[in-house]
Amino acid sequence: MNTSLTKKSGISLSKGSKISLMKKDGNKLDFLRVGVNWGAIQGKALFGLINHKVNVDLDASISAFDKEMNEIYTVYYNELTSPDGAVTHTGDDLEGDDGEDDGLDNETIQIHLDEVQPDIDQIFLYLNSYKKQDFATIPFSEVRMYTKNEILATFNLSSDQEFSGYVSMIMGRLYKLDGNWKFEALGEPIRSRDIEGTIKYLQIKYS
Repeated sequence: MNTSLTKKSGISLSKGSKISLMKKDGNKLDFLRVGVNWGAIQGKALFGLINHKVNVDLDASISAFDKEMNEIYTVYYNELTSPDGAVTHTGDDLEGDDGEDDGLDNETIQIHLDEVQPDIDQIFLYLNSYKKQDFATIPFSEVRMYTKNEILATFNLSSDQEFSGYVSMIMGRLYKLDGNWKFEALGEPIRSRDIEGTIKYLQIKYS
């Protein structure tokens, strides 16, 4: 599926869908945001007599690569701004929502595409469970990727059986084609267990 983005299309892409980040008037869209919302695990302690919360720490990150898939930079919980200033991270959420889903993103990454340094050819957005908690054990967890006006893709990690047994997933990628940025919704669970392993996976698969 290849789709051009228009302002009021209400786009929500399925896995593997690709779009050109172009407005209806032909101008390039220069902004992409990824947000992740999740809940803490509600458990029982003291022979089931006391309710207690098990914190969930999901980490949203991006890694930028050149044409040869050499890592240029990674923005994550310990590095919240890219060297070129194009990517910003809101910071690390170590707990998740307590109770019901509030519908708000716990972690957000913003990418200003017109500020990305010219030697960068691909940008991958991915998610890791820091404590290696299976996505299926989390009461709710949703990934949303959107521009200023449109949701591009959503993935519900807790309810989709495809993510059961995994602690890492690739959300999507931005890549250049003829000098223009395009976006691909991936939603791919992977066996890597941390940021370092995810970067190595990407370099092998996309080299």
